[in-house]
Amino acid sequence: MMTAGMPWIPVASIQPASFVDLDMYWFTMPATKDPNVRNSWIDPTQNPRRGAGQISDSYCPTLSIIKASLLEDPAAVEKSRNLVTGLKLTDGQTVRAKYFIEASYEGDFLTAAGISTAIGREPSTQYNESLAGVRADTRYTQFDVPVDPYRIPGDPSSGLIDGISSEPFGEPGSGDQHLAAYSYRLLLADVEDNKMPLYKPECYDPSQYELHRRYLQAGGTLYTPRLKGIPNRKTDLIGSKAVLATDLIGMNDDWPMANAYARQKILDETATFTKGLIWFLANDETVPSDVRHEWSRFGYCLDEFRDNNHLPRQLYIRDARRMVADYVVTQHTASEHNGEELDPYPVAIAYWPTDTHCARRVVRDGVAHNEGFVFKDKHRWRPFGISRRELTPRRAEATNVLTATCPSSSHVGYGAVRIKHQFYELGQACGNACDIALAHLDTRMSVQDVPYDILRARLLDQGAVLDVHSVRKPDFSLV
Repeated sequence: MMTAGMPWIPVASIQPASFVDLDMYWFTMPATKDPNVRNSWIDPTQNPRRGAGQISDSYCPTLSIIKASLLEDPAAVEKSRNLVTGLKLTDGQTVRAKYFIEASYEGDFLTAAGISTAIGREPSTQYNESLAGVRADTRYTQFDVPVDPYRIPGDPSSGLIDGISSEPFGEPGSGDQHLAAYSYRLLLADVEDNKMPLYKPECYDPSQYELHRRYLQAGGTLYTPRLKGIPNRKTDLIGSKAVLATDLIGMNDDWPMANAYARQKILDETATFTKGLIWFLANDETVPSDVRHEWSRFGYCLDEFRDNNHLPRQLYIRDARRMVADYVVTQHTASEHNGEELDPYPVAIAYWPTDTHCARRVVRDGVAHNEGFVFKDKHRWRPFGISRRELTPRRAEATNVLTATCPSSSHVGYGAVRIKHQFYELGQACGNACDIALAHLDTRMSVQDVPYDILRARLLDQGAVLDVHSVRKPDFSLV
């Protein structure tokens, strides 16, 4: 995501960051005369060039980068019992290696390799999590005024307006296949010489934004962009700063299981809806003039993503596949009171509250209802050590595979692990674990058997922070 529009680093959350983390941020941050800017903002324009290029040159000068995807074929991964031996790519190559790391958001390789994964929300009974499954009480980004969801107000038989699911609310705590909402981390600018005027998408359909009109008519206040100090007067549309922001609830549930064609279709639909929403907010006469004025000041950044019509190349995928291993991070791992005992094998520190965006927008008690957001509520959160056991699959499934981005966790637990700098640290741990195992090829060392004391010593030598007691609990009151 540092190459796809995310400009924001929560300063409080990088207290336990390793040297590798800080180097990554340093490479991707813009040159500026204000040293304080480096503490919080990234210029995505620089990311593909400075991030990928300089990071690989700095840490892996002999690395060969293959730009191809895993072949969409049941036989794409070659395996001998619980040992992965090769994988087939869309460019015709077969890559062979002693060890493999899954570092995508989707976890396609894990599934193809026969490693257990989960998608969606577990029921609260599965891991005894009070925050799991359907939420009885979603407060964050909830409708603050009643909004009629029916095409003909007051008439359920007329059907629902766009953006609202016909799915019943369901039983609180029940599980389902819904995901935290995705969005673009889209940057806009209000500087005349660096903005392209907002435009109406070709497939613009104003009826898609009837929910926004109804919300306004009911007395709600729509989100407007705010400048927060990003270089070159840019603003970050994070997606969740209001009831009806750019999180596209319910539009991404099919993403993890979709093939490349279907994912591109979801991406295109999301782009059209997002651009249409911005056009609507800046131009539709049903939107209050002060809101229209604020949105119309902005435009798409001319210096961003020039090869993609100034739109990020990928979505902010907050939730897809999660590995299911012998050890699973849950709500209890992240809970301060009545939480489980801290794991003795940390390779990084999770330094963010359980954070899962809304999963559904449904009808509840006759009005529109956002359901599923979990953020800092209903339990006292704590930083915790991310265990090396989260990164390794069950031994019977694979002994030479790790994952940095799909760690073994529940839907709620993943919300505390999924932050980008923590993925960097998990990647650092996976890389070191593979290197240690490679040094013991004569014994065919499995990733589960990499000596923790050696891995820990390496990580500490590289600047990793592994002692959760050495970091103070951050203040997220301004987040």
